[in-house]
Amino acid sequence: MNTYAKYTANVFVAKCEEKHEKGTLIDVITKHGKENQCVIFNLVYEKDGFYYYSIVRADGFNYKEYALKKAERYQLWADARQKKANDYYQASQEGKDFLVLAEPIKIGHHSEKRHRGLIEKNWNRMGKSVENMEKAGEHESKAEYWKERAEIINLSMPESVEYFEYKYEEVKEYHEGLKSGKYERLHSYSLTYAKKEVNEIFKKLELARKLWS
Repeated sequence: MNTYAKYTANVFVAKCEEKHEKGTLIDVITKHGKENQCVIFNLVYEKDGFYYYSIVRADGFNYKEYALKKAERYQLWADARQKKANDYYQASQEGKDFLVLAEPIKIGHHSEKRHRGLIEKNWNRMGKSVENMEKAGEHESKAEYWKERAEIINLSMPESVEYFEYKYEEVKEYHEGLKSGKYERLHSYSLTYAKKEVNEIFKKLELARKLWS
Protein backbone atom coordinates (compact mmCIF):
# COMPACT_ATOMS: atom_id res chain seq x y z
CA MET A 1 0.00 0.00 0.00
CA ASN A 2 1.26 3.48 -0.91
CA THR A 3 0.53 6.36 1.46
CA TYR A 4 1.43 10.04 1.78
CA ALA A 5 4.31 11.25 3.97
CA LYS A 6 5.26 14.87 4.63
CA TYR A 7 8.71 15.69 3.28
CA THR A 8 8.94 19.46 3.79
CA ALA A 9 6.65 22.49 3.80
CA ASN A 10 3.90 22.06 1.15
CA VAL A 11 5.45 18.81 -0.10
CA PHE A 12 4.10 15.32 0.42
CA VAL A 13 5.86 12.29 -1.05
CA ALA A 14 4.63 8.75 -1.64
CA LYS A 15 5.71 6.20 0.98
CA CYS A 16 5.94 2.92 -0.91
CA GLU A 17 6.65 -0.66 0.06
CA GLU A 18 8.11 -1.45 -3.38
CA LYS A 19 10.52 0.22 -5.79
CA HIS A 20 9.09 2.03 -8.80
CA GLU A 21 10.49 3.46 -12.02
CA LYS A 22 10.15 7.14 -12.92
CA GLY A 23 6.90 7.74 -14.80
CA THR A 24 5.09 4.79 -13.18
CA LEU A 25 1.44 5.32 -12.26
CA ILE A 26 0.59 4.31 -8.71
CA ASP A 27 -2.37 4.76 -6.37
CA VAL A 28 -1.61 6.70 -3.19
CA ILE A 29 -4.02 6.55 -0.26
CA THR A 30 -4.76 9.60 1.89
CA LYS A 31 -5.20 9.40 5.67
CA HIS A 32 -8.96 9.53 5.00
CA GLY A 33 -8.80 6.46 2.77
CA LYS A 34 -9.18 8.25 -0.58
CA GLU A 35 -7.09 6.95 -3.48
CA ASN A 36 -5.31 9.32 -5.86
CA GLN A 37 -3.56 8.12 -9.00
CA CYS A 38 -0.10 9.67 -9.11
CA VAL A 39 2.96 9.75 -11.35
CA ILE A 40 6.34 8.78 -9.86
CA PHE A 41 9.16 11.31 -10.30
CA ASN A 42 12.27 10.71 -8.18
CA LEU A 43 13.34 8.46 -5.35
CA VAL A 44 13.93 11.04 -2.63
CA TYR A 45 15.18 8.69 0.11
CA GLU A 46 14.86 5.21 1.64
CA LYS A 47 14.12 4.51 5.29
CA ASP A 48 13.13 1.44 7.33
CA GLY A 49 12.43 -0.61 4.22
CA PHE A 50 10.23 2.02 2.57
CA TYR A 51 10.89 4.03 -0.59
CA TYR A 52 9.88 7.68 -0.66
CA TYR A 53 9.11 9.20 -4.08
CA SER A 54 8.24 12.67 -5.30
CA ILE A 55 4.90 12.50 -7.09
CA VAL A 56 2.30 14.58 -8.91
CA ARG A 57 -1.36 13.82 -9.28
CA ALA A 58 -2.15 12.14 -12.60
CA ASP A 59 -5.30 14.26 -12.94
CA GLY A 60 -3.24 17.48 -12.76
CA PHE A 61 -4.57 18.55 -9.36
CA ASN A 62 -1.90 20.48 -7.46
CA TYR A 63 -1.43 23.32 -4.99
CA LYS A 64 -2.53 25.89 -7.56
CA GLU A 65 -5.79 24.02 -8.19
CA TYR A 66 -6.29 23.63 -4.44
CA ALA A 67 -5.86 27.37 -3.87
CA LEU A 68 -8.22 28.24 -6.74
CA LYS A 69 -10.89 25.90 -5.38
CA LYS A 70 -10.55 27.49 -1.94
CA ALA A 71 -10.87 30.95 -3.53
CA GLU A 72 -13.95 29.84 -5.47
CA ARG A 73 -15.57 28.40 -2.34
CA TYR A 74 -15.02 31.56 -0.31
CA GLN A 75 -16.29 33.70 -3.18
CA LEU A 76 -19.50 31.65 -3.34
CA TRP A 77 -19.97 32.13 0.41
CA ALA A 78 -19.29 35.85 0.05
CA ASP A 79 -21.88 36.15 -2.74
CA ALA A 80 -24.45 34.22 -0.70
CA ARG A 81 -23.88 36.44 2.34
CA GLN A 82 -24.10 39.58 0.21
CA LYS A 83 -27.43 38.40 -1.20
CA LYS A 84 -28.74 37.82 2.31
CA ALA A 85 -27.54 41.28 3.33
CA ASN A 86 -29.39 42.83 0.38
CA ASP A 87 -32.56 40.83 1.12
CA TYR A 88 -32.56 41.88 4.78
CA TYR A 89 -31.96 45.50 3.77
CA GLN A 90 -34.89 45.46 1.36
CA ALA A 91 -37.07 43.86 4.04
CA SER A 92 -36.03 46.57 6.50
CA GLN A 93 -37.65 49.15 4.22
CA GLU A 94 -41.14 47.87 5.06
CA GLY A 95 -43.40 50.81 5.90
CA LYS A 96 -40.69 53.27 4.84
CA ASP A 97 -43.16 55.83 3.51
CA PHE A 98 -44.95 55.86 6.86
CA LEU A 99 -41.85 55.78 9.11
CA VAL A 100 -40.08 58.55 7.19
CA LEU A 101 -42.80 60.91 8.36
CA ALA A 102 -41.38 60.38 11.91
CA GLU A 103 -44.86 60.19 13.36
CA PRO A 104 -44.73 59.68 17.15
CA ILE A 105 -46.10 56.41 18.55
CA LYS A 106 -49.66 57.04 19.68
CA ILE A 107 -49.84 55.52 23.15
CA GLY A 108 -53.07 53.56 23.65
CA HIS A 109 -54.09 53.94 20.02
CA HIS A 110 -54.93 50.79 18.05
CA SER A 111 -51.92 51.60 15.82
CA GLU A 112 -49.42 51.51 18.73
CA LYS A 113 -48.67 47.78 18.58
CA ARG A 114 -48.22 47.76 14.81
CA HIS A 115 -46.06 50.89 14.93
CA ARG A 116 -43.74 49.44 17.60
CA GLY A 117 -43.63 46.07 15.87
CA LEU A 118 -42.69 47.61 12.54
CA ILE A 119 -39.83 49.60 14.08
CA GLU A 120 -38.51 46.53 15.93
CA LYS A 121 -38.75 44.26 12.87
CA ASN A 122 -36.94 46.75 10.67
CA TRP A 123 -34.27 47.32 13.31
CA ASN A 124 -33.62 43.56 13.54
CA ARG A 125 -33.61 43.22 9.75
CA MET A 126 -31.07 46.04 9.40
CA GLY A 127 -28.92 44.35 12.05
CA LYS A 128 -29.05 41.10 10.06
CA SER A 129 -28.15 43.01 6.91
CA VAL A 130 -25.07 44.53 8.55
CA GLU A 131 -24.08 41.16 10.05
CA ASN A 132 -24.24 39.46 6.65
CA MET A 133 -22.36 42.31 4.97
CA GLU A 134 -19.53 41.86 7.49
CA LYS A 135 -19.46 38.10 6.88
CA ALA A 136 -19.45 38.72 3.13
CA GLY A 137 -16.44 40.99 3.59
CA GLU A 138 -14.60 38.32 5.59
CA HIS A 139 -15.24 35.69 2.93
CA GLU A 140 -14.27 38.11 0.16
CA SER A 141 -10.98 38.81 1.93
CA LYS A 142 -10.23 35.08 2.20
CA ALA A 143 -11.13 34.57 -1.45
CA GLU A 144 -8.62 37.26 -2.43
CA TYR A 145 -5.99 35.65 -0.19
CA TRP A 146 -6.38 32.27 -1.90
CA LYS A 147 -6.38 33.86 -5.36
CA GLU A 148 -2.98 35.34 -4.51
CA ARG A 149 -1.77 32.00 -3.14
CA ALA A 150 -2.68 30.39 -6.46
CA GLU A 151 0.05 32.44 -8.13
CA ILE A 152 2.78 31.14 -5.80
CA ILE A 153 5.20 28.49 -7.03
CA ASN A 154 6.38 26.18 -4.27
CA LEU A 155 8.39 22.98 -3.92
CA SER A 156 5.36 20.76 -4.54
CA MET A 157 5.51 21.68 -8.25
CA PRO A 158 8.01 20.38 -10.85
CA GLU A 159 8.27 23.92 -12.28
CA SER A 160 9.85 24.98 -8.97
CA VAL A 161 13.26 23.91 -10.35
CA GLU A 162 13.20 26.55 -13.07
CA TYR A 163 11.66 29.10 -10.70
CA PHE A 164 14.29 28.70 -7.97
CA GLU A 165 17.11 28.63 -10.52
CA TYR A 166 15.93 32.06 -11.65
CA LYS A 167 15.44 33.32 -8.07
CA TYR A 168 18.87 32.07 -7.03
CA GLU A 169 20.61 33.96 -9.83
CA GLU A 170 18.56 37.05 -8.97
CA VAL A 171 19.38 37.13 -5.23
CA LYS A 172 23.01 36.14 -5.86
CA GLU A 173 23.45 39.03 -8.28
CA TYR A 174 21.91 41.44 -5.76
CA HIS A 175 24.22 40.18 -3.00
CA GLU A 176 27.28 40.60 -5.21
CA GLY A 177 26.04 44.06 -6.18
CA LEU A 178 25.82 45.09 -2.53
CA LYS A 179 29.40 43.94 -1.99
CA SER A 180 30.73 45.75 -5.05
CA GLY A 181 28.81 48.94 -4.42
CA LYS A 182 26.54 48.55 -7.46
CA TYR A 183 23.55 48.66 -5.10
CA GLU A 184 23.20 50.97 -2.13
CA ARG A 185 23.20 49.41 1.33
CA LEU A 186 20.04 50.80 2.91
CA HIS A 187 21.09 49.80 6.44
CA SER A 188 23.95 48.11 8.27
CA TYR A 189 22.39 44.64 7.88
CA SER A 190 21.69 44.85 4.14
CA LEU A 191 24.60 42.57 3.22
CA THR A 192 23.78 40.09 6.01
CA TYR A 193 20.12 39.82 4.99
CA ALA A 194 21.05 39.47 1.31
CA LYS A 195 23.46 36.63 2.10
CA LYS A 196 20.83 34.93 4.22
CA GLU A 197 18.36 35.08 1.32
CA VAL A 198 20.97 33.62 -1.05
CA ASN A 199 21.46 30.69 1.32
CA GLU A 200 17.73 30.11 1.78
CA ILE A 201 16.98 30.18 -1.95
CA PHE A 202 19.90 27.86 -2.65
CA LYS A 203 18.54 25.32 -0.14
CA LYS A 204 15.15 25.46 -1.85
CA LEU A 205 16.80 25.04 -5.23
CA GLU A 206 18.66 21.94 -4.01
CA LEU A 207 15.40 20.50 -2.68
CA ALA A 208 13.59 21.29 -5.94
CA ARG A 209 16.30 19.52 -7.94
CA LYS A 210 16.18 16.51 -5.64
CA LEU A 211 12.44 16.29 -6.02
CA TRP A 212 11.97 17.06 -9.71
CA SER A 213 15.21 17.04 -11.74
